[in-house]
Amino acid sequence: MTHPFVAVHVQATGIHPSTGRLLTIDAVTFDDAGTTGEEFHAVLNTGGDPGPRHMHGVDFEEFEQAARFSRHLKTLDKLIDDRTLVVHDAPKVWGFIVSEARRAMNAAARANRSRNRGRGRRRQRVGHVPRPVAIIDTLASAFQQGTTLRDTRLYAVAQSVGLDTPDPAASVERAQRPEAETSREATLVLVETYRALRDAGELLTRTPENLTADRFGLQRSLVRVDAEKDDTEVPNPGVYDPAVGIAAGMEFVVTDDIQVDPNELIEAGLGAGMTYSEKLTRTASLVVSNVTSDLRGKAMHAERKGIPLISDKDFLAVVARAQK
Repeated sequence: MTHPFVAVHVQATGIHPSTGRLLTIDAVTFDDAGTTGEEFHAVLNTGGDPGPRHMHGVDFEEFEQAARFSRHLKTLDKLIDDRTLVVHDAPKVWGFIVSEARRAMNAAARANRSRNRGRGRRRQRVGHVPRPVAIIDTLASAFQQGTTLRDTRLYAVAQSVGLDTPDPAASVERAQRPEAETSREATLVLVETYRALRDAGELLTRTPENLTADRFGLQRSLVRVDAEKDDTEVPNPGVYDPAVGIAAGMEFVVTDDIQVDPNELIEAGLGAGMTYSEKLTRTASLVVSNVTSDLRGKAMHAERKGIPLISDKDFLAVVARAQK
């Protein structure tokens, strides 16, 4: 295959594939040197409210005239199948692609069941859930390489790895440009961000077979989703105390700003009899995070709730001691 990679940039109505819809999708295939090959871009008609124009850069009339995702699925299958898929924030982007593909396939199946075959009408064949050989997440890879990110948007991550890109903040100039142009620019920035991260260190790579949808439709590892569903019978002994150590039943949360693979952390915690949670609540015993200053997200809320923060490597160390 001349261009074994495909970079995909999307825009959606929200952050959760279970409730949101894809609005635009842009893709380019490329090789190790960054030379691009096939290109694809589409505005998608969701049949609903796409939200204000300043959020996506597309006029409402263009959405009304656009085709549904199902019309593009076969084309996307050809672009993505047997290639390494490169995206920024894989749980969200891959989650939306899988969600839209399954929605299209289910709609076609319903139509085929209700169709009168006696009249010789052809069955609908819309395509399948794309089958990349692997999925590389530039956001997770940046964290894994130890990059401290206050802003996790693509352009901010690109700048953090030394690329000269436009400011990630919204601007009047960018809002006035055609959406197809800004989306393609983002896809090409994604390609260069991937190449910079590849040259800098290890990349976080997953395979579709080891991913599944969580309750929000985000595509996460099987380890992570199964751990969230697991109900422990051991009562939570309370907040983690470094002087006492880890105890069975303690509830732990893992943030994004870590270097160790989250699967390794989750498996280690479960092995010590702890309980994993995606959501941070006051019942959490500790939060695994490598950020100690300028806190954000779960780490910031943990500090406000008085829940201890512990680095990924320290967490593995205390769990190992507890299992001896």
